[in-house]
Amino acid sequence: MHNSIFTVEQIYTGCLAQGAYYITSNGEAAIIDPLRDTQPYIHRLERDGVTLKYIFETHFHADFVSGHIDLAGKTNAPIIYGPDAACGFDCISASDGQVFELGHVKIKVLHTPGHTMESTCFLLIDDTGKENALFSGDTLFIGDVGRPDLAQKATAMTQEQLAAMLFHSLRNKVMTLPDDVLVYPAHGAGSACGKNMSKETVSTIGHQKRFNYALRANMTEGAFVEEVTTGLLPPPVYFGANVAMNKKGYESFEKAFNNGMRALSVAEFEIAAENTGALLLDTRDNTDFSKGFVPQSINIGIKGDFAPWAGALIGDVQQAILLITAPGEEEETVTRLTRVGFDNLIGYLKGGFAAWKDAGKETDTVNRITADAFAAAYKTGETKVADIRKASEYSTEHIEDAYNRPLDYINNWIKEVNPAEHFYLHCAGGYRSMMAASILQARGYRNFTEIAGGLTAIAQTAIPRTDFVCQTRVMQS
Repeated sequence: MHNSIFTVEQIYTGCLAQGAYYITSNGEAAIIDPLRDTQPYIHRLERDGVTLKYIFETHFHADFVSGHIDLAGKTNAPIIYGPDAACGFDCISASDGQVFELGHVKIKVLHTPGHTMESTCFLLIDDTGKENALFSGDTLFIGDVGRPDLAQKATAMTQEQLAAMLFHSLRNKVMTLPDDVLVYPAHGAGSACGKNMSKETVSTIGHQKRFNYALRANMTEGAFVEEVTTGLLPPPVYFGANVAMNKKGYESFEKAFNNGMRALSVAEFEIAAENTGALLLDTRDNTDFSKGFVPQSINIGIKGDFAPWAGALIGDVQQAILLITAPGEEEETVTRLTRVGFDNLIGYLKGGFAAWKDAGKETDTVNRITADAFAAAYKTGETKVADIRKASEYSTEHIEDAYNRPLDYINNWIKEVNPAEHFYLHCAGGYRSMMAASILQARGYRNFTEIAGGLTAIAQTAIPRTDFVCQTRVMQS
């Protein structure tokens, strides 16, 4: 958004479906909800010749570690939260309605509790008094609102009570704004902070009042509470740790990054694996991984929703990790892990898997077959199939007789796997099924076959598929 007296830049990170915001006016800047790796913001400030005056935080984020502390240390800009923010570091817990001046514009605090108690929106007002843009954090998304269940433990309130609070925050603080005010949320589609988010990353108040289910006119509090709390999936296990880091503080990004960027020879890597109990994380493409990998490695491909999946599947951010990456992807891998709080990085295997293989070390593979080969086996009556996609994907369409075992909950359903009974494993395209395959093998299960290309490839065969909702069979013509 460009104006003669201010600019707003949305800095969107697809892997986390996260939006940070960079605002400048008359030589001064503010950054809202920065990521942990702060150097890109420093470069922008230097490029524009502006001084960072404020770091605004909409709430204590659950799904990533914010860069507020490091950025404040490098720029001396104050960290500003809304009311009820108890920080373990120097911060300003602003009062509702408080105004901060930035060059020719003003940024007004709108306390909007409900997602969390300190959740706050920031309203940009220009020099004429016109309300231009709302940085809505996790209070209002495009097509959705923030889930009200994440703050239950911290507040001793029920999700229904928090949802009711969110209802009034939206009605009294957000929906009363002019229809042409732009809405800049903290997240978009793919984030676990909501359940129905749009792929769009900007909207207007008027558009949201027309099309966002939670902002319907004449909607009662009871209806809002019921709709917002229905269908909520359990939050990823790493969320609590990220909230704690954002609230209490953390070690510098540079320290965690430098630890992860230690290049280890094959011998050093092997010794570290034996002595530290580290998890071996292989971030290569699933096709490359299936053909050969260091035994006991877990595959989470860097080319995908890497950081959220690492957080969801590894869970414990204190877990020691040794990395195996494709050559040249070490820096990106380390950066994206630290964004979700994985600081106990020991280093990476210098030369990658090729170096391990060239050293004559033991390797492993995954039993992966094509969709056509699976179709041939399916004709013989081998139909025990585990579909590891989300329940919503499964309900839209799935192989007849396949059962749903979402990857998110593998740590639960893996206990039910019968090691003596063979089954097939697939997702939508192979990215998630290889994660599941690697976890299964690391825990001693070899009684499965993974299907390359997932349901996308299977759909090109004659295997019958079922629409769960209306129970219609879909056959390849």
